[in-house]
This record gives sequence, structure tokens and C-alpha cells, in this order.
Amino acid sequence: MSILKFTTQKIDRNAPCWCGSGRKYKQCHEKFDDRLRKAELEGHIVPPRRILKSAKDIEGIRESAKVNIAVLDEVASRIKIGMSTEEIDRIVHDMTIRAGAIPAPLGYEGFPKSVCTSLNDEVCHGIPSENVILKDGDIINVDVSTILNGYYSDSSRMFMLGNVPEETRRLVEVAKECVEIGIKNVVPWKFLGDMGNAVHQHALENGYSIVREIGGHGCGLEFHEDPWVSYTSLPGHEMMMVPGMCFTIEPMVNMGAADIYEDASNGWTIYTEDGKPSAQWEVQVLVTDDGCEVITY
Repeated sequence: MSILKFTTQKIDRNAPCWCGSGRKYKQCHEKFDDRLRKAELEGHIVPPRRILKSAKDIEGIRESAKVNIAVLDEVASRIKIGMSTEEIDRIVHDMTIRAGAIPAPLGYEGFPKSVCTSLNDEVCHGIPSENVILKDGDIINVDVSTILNGYYSDSSRMFMLGNVPEETRRLVEVAKECVEIGIKNVVPWKFLGDMGNAVHQHALENGYSIVREIGGHGCGLEFHEDPWVSYTSLPGHEMMMVPGMCFTIEPMVNMGAADIYEDASNGWTIYTEDGKPSAQWEVQVLVTDDGCEVITY
């Protein structure tokens, strides 16, 4: 007999539920597990229990998110033409530490700063520097990630500096619309591919492309968890979305082609291959019984 991927052990119906609620399994997650078992037997990808968040986990993630949102709000109030991206890093680092939290990017797989700052044709993972000065007409993505009491939160926003060309402003607006469409298409018991395809179609309808190689990710107990979230996926494919899953929606929308490359000098920053601008907003969502809760923005 094969062991189903979403479960690791069989639970007695009268035993405490695996979710930590304290209720009997038969009164809590038995029907939920039966539904997952049926979906898996039909050939669908279902989430393993280890990535489903308990009520305690969710409260911890929400508290972490409060810091994450406050830090981005502070950046929004202070960002301006003439400041360096290193100044943004100091704002993020200092405010996060004062809140009793930790900036998740700092030291993550060797990343040297507390925040990612990605300008213009930088798709993601831009490294703050004293030498990078914000100029009139720039667009920048500021990606903040926070650890509070072991719980992770993650979100990013776009900022437009001064006289940004109209075609670039439109790119930033459509990138935000893509996230909003993604949120609306987080429907429990449907698939990440349904959500990802809706996002992709909106970008295509507006003449843009979406980066294929980099996507969203599970987040909460770790910085990057399963599932990996594609925004160029097909309806009915990828992992089934079920209550308790927590992941980011963060499509990277390019004005030109979807092709990208990595900066060989730092091993982090990703650029559009054609040098055209890229825009990205990121939120973290929790799948609920009737849709999703936006944890960060």
C-alpha cells in the first residue's frame, strides 16, 4: 500500500487532531483529510501537513506581519530622490531591530543586506549601496522580510520617483493589478495554476510578460517553504490551495521579454535581458475557508 504524500500517519478518529486544536480528529480535520486523499488519488498535487499553519502559527505570522508592514510604511514615508539605497537598508534594519525582530534577508544564503532594493531593469534581489542614488524617473521595488519570534513575513512595494514616464507608470500599475487578480483567484480547493494563469493572462492582455524562473513561495515557519508559486502556470495544475496554506503572490512583470540574467559580479541581482523595466508587488496570503486573508502588503 502506498503512503499518501499529504499525511505521515494514520490517526484514530477519537484522538486529538494533528492541527493542535485540541478537538477530536473526527470533529476537526477528518473530512478535510478525506477530501485531500480523494484529490491525491485523482492525481492532483496536495499540500503536506507540514506546510499547513495551525492557529498558533497564524497568530505568530500575523504579529510578524505587523512589523513588516510598519517597516514598509516607514520606507514609503521617507523614500525620496537623492537618497541612496543604502539609506533604505538602514531604515529597514534599524526599525526592524527596534521592534524586536530580525531582517530575514540579512545573511540569508550570504545575502549582505537587510532588504532588497531593485531599480528599473533590476527584476529582484537588488543589493543596497551607498553608490546607488535614487533619481528622478526611477522606479524601485523595496522587498522587506521579517522574523519575529521565529515567524516569517514577507512583502514588497513599488515606488515611483518624480517624473516617471507614463509607459513605466502603467507597468507599475498593471503589476499591482496582477497581484490584486491573484488575491481574488485564491479559492480553496482550486489550484495554484488557476491563480497563476489569471495573473499571467492579465499581464499578457496589457502587452507585458512575466518572469518564468522566479515566483512566489510558501512563507511563515521558514523564509522560503513549499509550495513554489508560478505565475505562468496552467489552470487545473500545480498544488491544490487549501485552508491553512500561507504563501506569497509576487509576479515579476516585465515591459519587454520575460528573459532574465543574474549579475555575475554579486551572484544575486536579477536583470531583464533586454534592459527594459520590470515591476513587482508582493503580498503574503493565508488560504481560508472562503478565499484568503492578506497577511502582508
